[in-house]
Amino acid sequence: MRDTELLIPASNLEVLKVAVLYGADAVYIGGEMYGLRAKAKNFSMEDVEEGIRFAHEHNVKVYITANIVAHNEDLDGIREYFEELKKIGPDALIISDPGVFQIAGEVCPEIDRHISTQANSTNYATYNFWHQLGASRVVSARELSLAEIKDIRSKIPDDLEIESFIHGAMCISHSGRCLLSNYFTGKNSNAGACTHPCRWKYSVMEETRPGEYMPVYENERGTYIFNSKDLCMIEHIDKVLDAGIDSLKIEGRMKTALYVATVARTYRKAIDDYMESPEKYKANMEYYKREISKCTYRQFTTGFYFQKTDENAQIYDSNTYVKEYTYIGIVQGYNEKGFVKLEQRNKFSVGETIEIMIPDGENLELTVLGIEDEKGTAMESAPHPKQEIYVDFGEKIPEGYLLRRKEEH
Repeated sequence: MRDTELLIPASNLEVLKVAVLYGADAVYIGGEMYGLRAKAKNFSMEDVEEGIRFAHEHNVKVYITANIVAHNEDLDGIREYFEELKKIGPDALIISDPGVFQIAGEVCPEIDRHISTQANSTNYATYNFWHQLGASRVVSARELSLAEIKDIRSKIPDDLEIESFIHGAMCISHSGRCLLSNYFTGKNSNAGACTHPCRWKYSVMEETRPGEYMPVYENERGTYIFNSKDLCMIEHIDKVLDAGIDSLKIEGRMKTALYVATVARTYRKAIDDYMESPEKYKANMEYYKREISKCTYRQFTTGFYFQKTDENAQIYDSNTYVKEYTYIGIVQGYNEKGFVKLEQRNKFSVGETIEIMIPDGENLELTVLGIEDEKGTAMESAPHPKQEIYVDFGEKIPEGYLLRRKEEH
């Protein structure tokens, strides 16, 4: 059994701290340039530095994405960017472009280089190629089965690590190499500007009848023909680890703190339980499945890991997420009355039951006894997003803990 890393995404500094608190061994983030999530909030260089400092204080690594498919005009800026990162000291850079890979080796050879899933590494020869050039890790193409990954593991050096996605959104294109966004909108997915056309609703038009649009129906269930279910391997941690995967990666650099806390905490417990005892892991399976569904998600699939995907991996009647819980906020401290300080994220009211997520996997339900604004004025509800408020729960809650409320359906 190889050492196992749980790798969690973070869209901003607040979410990075949540990921660290709720069980990440490593966090991957994007700077303001050269990553594939241009619409994410991403990190300023100051936030990168603060995030690395916070993570390292908690023995958590930080990887930075620089995985665009670069053009000539990008290269000078990329070199300057790596010069800045060299001073800050992330644990690795995630790269797909060979030219960018080479520049990183020249500018900051002391920083590990990981090969992004965008590089479409589907065979052991490709893994060995990157290893010989200096890569310490290759992220597997999403289209690989666990059997293929296990075969790759047997044919590559022990010191070359394998990272694989185990949870989150799936791309309709081969390991994310999408051209639809560029074709439809002029916004290049491979430079970070994906408009997610795979989630759009489609019709077809017959060649001899221009302008006459007909809906696309798949067994009369709807028209979202490219809309993949989300990957979820929480029930198969034993098989994932048996394949020789070193880093278990969660997708979602545009996700909320609630998503990150929920997924990180659940996989952390599943991995730790399995390492302690396979029987304990099996016994707690219903808990993992229940908890993993408490963040927004599409229906789940195991992707390509056990067989080629078929029509059952798609959702045809909707492009919306399942949402069972609402994100309330993160505990930021207390006032002199002992009330919990929050920056409110969604409306809640006095008398409601709020669930506090404890990092060890437990949940604590408390009733909102009172709410005050920053001036100490009593409020019946907190309707204004991002408002600084103070909440009386009747007891203290540790700083950094995340609060959520169950949705009524």
